[in-house]
Amino acid sequence: MKKYSIQLPIKPVNKIAGLRTYLCGAMDRVPDGGVGWRRKIGQYLTTRGVVVFDPANKPIDIGVEDIEGREERRRWKANGEYEKIADSMRVIRNTDLRMVDISDFLVVNLDLDIHPCGTYEELFLANRQKKPIILRIKQGKNETPDWLLGTIPHETIFSTWDEVRDYLDLVDKGQAQDKRWMFFDI
Repeated sequence: MKKYSIQLPIKPVNKIAGLRTYLCGAMDRVPDGGVGWRRKIGQYLTTRGVVVFDPANKPIDIGVEDIEGREERRRWKANGEYEKIADSMRVIRNTDLRMVDISDFLVVNLDLDIHPCGTYEELFLANRQKKPIILRIKQGKNETPDWLLGTIPHETIFSTWDEVRDYLDLVDKGQAQDKRWMFFDI
């Protein structure tokens, strides 16, 4: 008598499906407003069921950051109208920090040639909240500022977007070693 075995397909674990992420990185001093990389990684994440909070495409009508707004702030700055800039940026800052608050993890794009003022505040806020932070450094992991190496696990710092996606695939399968990833059975 022959024995038959049935091979069932292995189901992916899908640990990140349903989680929320904030896409953190410079916007106001970047030629494309930080839109390009956010679209690519955002699309990758949404195909895995992740809710993406993108400050370049906010899910709310306040605190919108776009080319017109940046141009308007440049005009105000040239005219010395700093209070208008401050009022505008307070709404943007509050909106973005709220998205960090309600995110489960951050994906951060850091280009060391561009001053990322808000990026650092968002990253450090998420770090204090013990959220997983996935950091891609354009110049490569070897150029990571020392302060950041003392802030987040070096295992979540990457040189390329391919490395970021590979890491996220490990997280999705439940194979990431970073203890900040906590998946509750609810």
